[in-house]
Amino acid sequence: MLKISGGSAFEAALGYSRAVVKGPWCFVSGVTGYDYATMTMPDAAADQARNCFVTIIAALTKGGFALSDVVRVQYSVTDAALVDEIAPVLGHYMGDIRPAATMVICGLIKPEMKVEIEVTALKE
Repeated sequence: MLKISGGSAFEAALGYSRAVVKGPWCFVSGVTGYDYATMTMPDAAADQARNCFVTIIAALTKGGFALSDVVRVQYSVTDAALVDEIAPVLGHYMGDIRPAATMVICGLIKPEMKVEIEVTALKE
């Protein structure tokens, strides 16, 4: 089993890994829209979603996977009104992959967070 760190302080503080690889599977923890290079959170939900995918792709790559290996995705969004804003971003990254997907409207742990994305990848 390979545990992947993204270098976020949240990982140590909350006791989790950015991703875990077990056999042909890669489980990427829920990712929020922080720009980890600057440790800033953009205000726009679409920008947050883009940042989520940047972080997800980095974690998948560290584990030897590609975005095209994603078979399941869960989107957590703080307001249903944001879905139209993030839809083009989701389509850009996942449109050709078409994994099984769930979208949940919920609260997130910090008020500036509008989107969280979690993926599972399988390498055949």
